[in-house]
Amino acid sequence: MGFIYLVQEFIKLMNFSDILYCFLAVQLGIIFGMLPGLTATVGVAILTALTFKWDPGNAIMVLIGIYVGAIYGGSRTAILLNIPGTPASAATCLDGYPLSKTGRASEALGLATTSSFIGSMVGLVALSFLTPLLANAALEFKSYEIFWLAIFGVAICGNLTAAKDPLKGWVSGILGILLSFVGMEAIQGYRRFTFGVSDLMAGFNIIPVLVGTYALVEILDNLSDIKQSDAIAQIGKVLPRLKDIWANWFNIVRSGIIGVLIGVIPGVGENIGSYVAYDFAKRSSKKPELFGKGSIEGLIASETANNAVVGGALVPVLSLAIPGSPPAAVLLAALYLHDVRPGPLLMIEQPLYIYTFSAMFALASIAMLVLGLSFVKPLLKILRMKTTIMMPVVFVLCMVGTYAIAGRKFDILVMIGFGLLGFAMRKLGYPEAPLVLGIILGPMVDENLRRGLILSDGSLLPFFSSTISIILIIAVFFTLFGRLKPVKKVTTFLLWPINALYGVLVRKKQA
Repeated sequence: MGFIYLVQEFIKLMNFSDILYCFLAVQLGIIFGMLPGLTATVGVAILTALTFKWDPGNAIMVLIGIYVGAIYGGSRTAILLNIPGTPASAATCLDGYPLSKTGRASEALGLATTSSFIGSMVGLVALSFLTPLLANAALEFKSYEIFWLAIFGVAICGNLTAAKDPLKGWVSGILGILLSFVGMEAIQGYRRFTFGVSDLMAGFNIIPVLVGTYALVEILDNLSDIKQSDAIAQIGKVLPRLKDIWANWFNIVRSGIIGVLIGVIPGVGENIGSYVAYDFAKRSSKKPELFGKGSIEGLIASETANNAVVGGALVPVLSLAIPGSPPAAVLLAALYLHDVRPGPLLMIEQPLYIYTFSAMFALASIAMLVLGLSFVKPLLKILRMKTTIMMPVVFVLCMVGTYAIAGRKFDILVMIGFGLLGFAMRKLGYPEAPLVLGIILGPMVDENLRRGLILSDGSLLPFFSSTISIILIIAVFFTLFGRLKPVKKVTTFLLWPINALYGVLVRKKQA
């Protein structure tokens, strides 16, 4: 039945206005992805502000198009200039640029486009069919389980976005949770941490926070370290050869599945998914020595995975109201702004919305394929734009979009304040993603903790009694302490059947 609903919703989108909105959004997303410094998160954040008063259907479609297009668009600069337009395309540089240097730029672009489309289709399957299953399971979550789920989301985001020093990621997440307490709390209506400032009664509006933390930080970072691009490589025929795609079918399927699984984990992101898939491809390849020197396998693996992560990252957004990546966090906020309430009740309140959302994602993926295989040369001229010209233009868009939400000067101050805070955090090695996720999930932590204590008359026992709570507590424990040697030994022992099975598959593939 799910497939029938998906087809029905897709057919509803087959009209001129929806197709036009989608194609323009994907094209704009590709431009955002191509320009170093303008990531998918920045694009979704800016457009969330600019589309605040749009029709909800058109606004969400545009934001999905920006997200899909930007993740793909980063591969173009990665292949041609060895500069990942977005963090998701960092692994693409490893083999895409060497292919470009040997005169195979058009081949690399074609393979990247096709692999991205296939990866998006794998993500679409996950989004369409895993989301209802996860949403039904999420109906079992009460205040106690939701509290631990929010803690797990912040913990794993901090752990994975600050791989060298997870403590910095957790500090960033805790800071976000604390900042979310500013304003009137939801249960009793008391003012907290407003210090007599009436503008703080409503807390920090998430859109100025997002625009400041992502867009303004990128602007400051780029202007503080200006690097001009090299000459653009010559582009020939972009359409890939079918035999190259068919020869890598197993690599594509595996990378797509890896991308979906990585995407479903809250707070991880496309860059980690592409590196994990790249590592799997290298270890199972018959020619691992070519990786990093122009391997088609490596290019296909990274591009398939990072686009499959998009679909996977949107699964927890709709089913649990927890983002699987930074751009998905912005999209989650946008859904709330447009009166869509993601989470366990979505299947009850709007049972068909998952398929409407999936249909928009499918249309955006098709637009990405069509636009990715055409209009290549004109778009590459945008890469010649100087950073000193481009970044001020983006800053003006940030100011206009932030002010347009409510017409308050205070929102602009919030944007600038969080931009300066985020820039300082980046320079000190503290990731910004856990900060934003903490602000989004902070109310969930606060309200469910206090609601649970009210229901249990102050007892903490219900927080540790259900099966789901115990599983989440174990997940939080391994997230926080998984690097300690005793915990590592336990983890290795528990996962040895999976490692053994993977070793057998690798040996069979190499044989």
